[in-house]
Parts: sequence; structure tokens; C-alpha cells
Amino acid sequence: MARPLGWGLIGASTIAHEWVIDAIRAVPGNEVVAVFSTDPARGARFASDHRIPTHPASLPALLADPRVDSVYVSTTNELHKAQTLAAAAAGKHVLCEKPLALSVAAAREMIAACAAAGVVLGTNHHLREAASHRKIRELVRSGAIGKPRFAKVFHAGLLPPHLQGWRLRDPGAGAGAILDHGA
Repeated sequence: MARPLGWGLIGASTIAHEWVIDAIRAVPGNEVVAVFSTDPARGARFASDHRIPTHPASLPALLADPRVDSVYVSTTNELHKAQTLAAAAAGKHVLCEKPLALSVAAAREMIAACAAAGVVLGTNHHLREAASHRKIRELVRSGAIGKPRFAKVFHAGLLPPHLQGWRLRDPGAGAGAILDHGA
């Protein structure tokens, strides 16, 4: 019997805690084997809380772990590109939290790097297949609404205090909650 597909978490994030770890474990043949956090104490607590066997002290150490076949990138937005490129270079498949990157050019670079490395790249976006999004795509592709020149998007929701942090206070993370939630 083949060994399980091993996942390394890049980022000890709320989304990983609330959704992704359980999703990985719900699929037979998948297991979470490591978590890396830039805060070693947080990484150790997260590993303990979630029964994750290891919490390497660096990204290169996580990527060098032969048990890690795939990574889930859920760090702050400005780190996604570099971490995805490093994972691709290490031959790891990547599931990257939205937004994939802070620019189209950066996203294209990530896509190209993963393709060149022969690894799968996916984006974790909770609304990707929403009925409203599918309908918009259908209308645009069919030409039913003509050629779109602009769009106005309204997406409202309460961002709980424990998720505000960097999304509201760190301009380097790129466009705050709007890009983070709407990308």
C-alpha cells in the first residue's frame, strides 16, 4: 500500500485551523505531517493543538522533509509568491490561499514555475464556484451582456476581530480585506 499524501502547512493560520486541516484529514490517503510558522512558539502550539507530528523552524526545513508531498500556503498575502516558488522548486504541489498573488504578473510567474516543476498549483477560494459567479461567467462568455468595461462588486460580511490584524493594518500585505476576501 502506498504511503499517504503528506501535507505541510506553511502558516499556522485561522483558515487552516477552522477548515483546511479537517478537510485534508477527511480525504482518505491524506495526512498533515508538518506545520511551519515564522513564530516558532506559535508553530509548536499549533502542531500540538492539531496533532501534527512536526513543526520545522524554517521553510527550507519543511520543504526538505520527504514526508511532505504538498503544501498549503496560508500566510499573509505578500508571502504567497515567494513561498509558492520555493515549494515548486522543491517539487511540492501547492494549494495557495487567496489571493494567489498581489499582481497578475506575480500570479503568472507562480503558475509558470509550478508548470515547469511539474507540480499542481491550486487556489483555495471559498466562492470560486458560487452560483452567482458561475452565472456571471456564463453571461460574459456567451456575450449576453456585451464586452464588460467595468464591474462593481458588493460583498459584505463581518470580519471578526481575530481575523482583522494584518488585513486592516499592514499595507504591505496588499489591499487589505478587499483583496484578501474578494480575490
